[in-house]
Amino acid sequence: MSQTILTATDIKKGFDGEEVLKGISLEVRRGEVLAIIGPSGSGKSTLLRCIAQLESVDSGLISVCNDVLVQNGPDGRAVYSSPEQCRKIGLRLGLVFQNFNLFPHYSVLKNITDAPVRVLQKSREEAVAAARELLKKMGLSEKEDAYPYQLSGGQQQRVSIARALAMNPEILFFDEPTSALDPELTGEILRVMRQLAAEHMTMVVVTHEMQFAHDVADHVIFMDGGTVLENGTPDEIFSHTRNERTRAFLSRFTE
Repeated sequence: MSQTILTATDIKKGFDGEEVLKGISLEVRRGEVLAIIGPSGSGKSTLLRCIAQLESVDSGLISVCNDVLVQNGPDGRAVYSSPEQCRKIGLRLGLVFQNFNLFPHYSVLKNITDAPVRVLQKSREEAVAAARELLKKMGLSEKEDAYPYQLSGGQQQRVSIARALAMNPEILFFDEPTSALDPELTGEILRVMRQLAAEHMTMVVVTHEMQFAHDVADHVIFMDGGTVLENGTPDEIFSHTRNERTRAFLSRFTE
């Protein structure tokens, strides 16, 4: 059985006194694709941001590759590990945002090579060679000298994926990666993600693309109101759901 690579247990998070995550737990094994679905405002993106250290949790446990990022102290509130441990864990995680977040004043090649050189201390030659391989994989070999404004949204998102992969992450997180794209460009990104899944890249995907979740995910979590209402295989969630709220959410897709 494959190794558990990510564990989150009883994660709670509030903003301004409103509880957004109400005790979320999940596990991801190496090589798996976990799809997180649910209505807008259900806490899906907040959960991803907490695991990726873009938000801090109020309480709960998060560990990556058996290294603890945060756990509860004696008072039941979150205590984070040392900055060195948090940084080490952060380097194992790649994040692809909704809105690309490329540096507008950097070329495509520099967007991809900058962090491997500065953070991972790779030589420029090694970083450039790896970046060119990734661009070839993304179908963007001819765009290495272009700037983000010269690319379509789908091309920018593929550069974002290449940039995340250039850091050799253990897990790749996608936060609604197609929500800013029209249907034709959405297909470009989903093809890349399907390819990564076929290569057994561990991925956690917050998505409104139900067909992708149905076809590609190993596990699906349905969130609503800051809780996990259902957790199972795509067949269990999409074809044999036991939860009325899940059924109502998926009715348009299943019809």
